[in-house]
Amino acid sequence: MRETFRKDERLKKKNLISELFASGRSATVFPIKMIYLEYDHLSPFKIQAGVSVSKRNFKNAVQRNRIKRLMREAYRKNKSIIYNDADTKKHIIMFIYQAKEEISFDLMDRKMNQLIRKFLTKQKPQSV
Repeated sequence: MRETFRKDERLKKKNLISELFASGRSATVFPIKMIYLEYDHLSPFKIQAGVSVSKRNFKNAVQRNRIKRLMREAYRKNKSIIYNDADTKKHIIMFIYQAKEEISFDLMDRKMNQLIRKFLTKQKPQSV
């Protein structure tokens, strides 16, 4: 699988984002929170994802944009974990950065990997 983050994979529609925040579930590996919702969207990809950084914690747009770039890159490198899992259905996902200071890319990459694995374990059906 190619490690790209194409336009069709990005979550941009306002109605999808509002529905995601209204009825989505969440998983957190500090400093990243993932809100996800199983949704049969029109994109040919399994996942449509978006990133967000709070203006309250980072007043400077340059800092917010850098963190968003780091989050997108970490997702791009680790999304093959989701696509290699055959059981995963179509989802919309939003990644939210929660810390008050910027972290290194290495740490961001590790946290994103942990978060994606946590998401996959929550998606597995529980055996009784």
